[in-house]
Amino acid sequence: MANPIIGTLVHGVGGVVASTCYVPFQKVKKWSWDSYWILQASFAWFIFPFLFGFLTVPNLWDVFSESPTDVLVNATLLGAVYGFGGMCFGFAIKHIGYSLTYTISIGISAIFGTIVPLILEGALIKKFNEPGGEIIFLGMFIALIGIVICGMAGYKKEKDLKAAGPHEGEALTFNMKKGLVLTIIAGVLSAVFGISLTVGAPVAEIAGNYGAGNFEGNANLILSTGGAFITNFIWFTISGLKNGTLKELVDVKGIGKKSFALNFGLSVLSGALWYGQFFFYGIGHVQMGDYGYASWVIHMSMLIFFSYIVGILMKEWSAVSKKTYLTLIIALIILVISFVIMAYGTVLGEDIIAH
Repeated sequence: MANPIIGTLVHGVGGVVASTCYVPFQKVKKWSWDSYWILQASFAWFIFPFLFGFLTVPNLWDVFSESPTDVLVNATLLGAVYGFGGMCFGFAIKHIGYSLTYTISIGISAIFGTIVPLILEGALIKKFNEPGGEIIFLGMFIALIGIVICGMAGYKKEKDLKAAGPHEGEALTFNMKKGLVLTIIAGVLSAVFGISLTVGAPVAEIAGNYGAGNFEGNANLILSTGGAFITNFIWFTISGLKNGTLKELVDVKGIGKKSFALNFGLSVLSGALWYGQFFFYGIGHVQMGDYGYASWVIHMSMLIFFSYIVGILMKEWSAVSKKTYLTLIIALIILVISFVIMAYGTVLGEDIIAH
């Protein structure tokens, strides 16, 4: 039986995992970005999805064989489009840090990834008028306000860093203009990933009929991540060959066994954390019951919130003014309020339907 409170908490776990998935890269040494990215992408979007798909979904091949061909193809193609968003996201972190990349990119994704599927299904007005629907949409609107204020905090941060001068370190690499372009692209394409999961929902339903239970989402997740993997594998293989960095993945002697093992392990860890966010997303989505359409915005908002916590722990905000820091805190409080409101709307709706 669905339980929106549990669903919201599980989405929170997914947010924690997702907000830390690129942290391991900070410890990768003597490897290019290309090498790290292609390895983590292989585990995040190919190896782990298929491994856990086979472990958690009974008769997985039968599920795929019974699924409509157009659903399989379209979900995979949309995942491939998202693959470019994943690249932009990774590069954006270099320019504006974890906190802002997650906030702007995932903020755009949260809204578009929720609204667009409802529009495509012609169910936007219907969902709004359902029990608890108005409250959920109010929570989504408040989440958007929190995201905008987070963006304001980002611009204040850029101003503070420039004023602080190059001795603060981060002022040398922080570039809001480049980062903003990359994060907007990443955000729009990240929403495409959410749409891909929605398009692949019939596959999850078939997996549920085979007894997958809370893990039914692992079936259609394979399609979305598989598409993303194909895009990234082709892109970074060509880039690696062009730049001569692909050999790093097999050059153990070049950096030493310990450094190679550490880099490999950190890249796999990044992939595991990225995959983990949607492993928990699938479970949380099932628990949301009739209010599964709110899963994306809740999950993404959680991700934004915890990414700021990670950013603070990584001292990305240590050089900013008290006014900028206060703006950040206000934004985080607003996001927390939005979580509570959206969760309350789903619970209220479930109770009304039950009675």
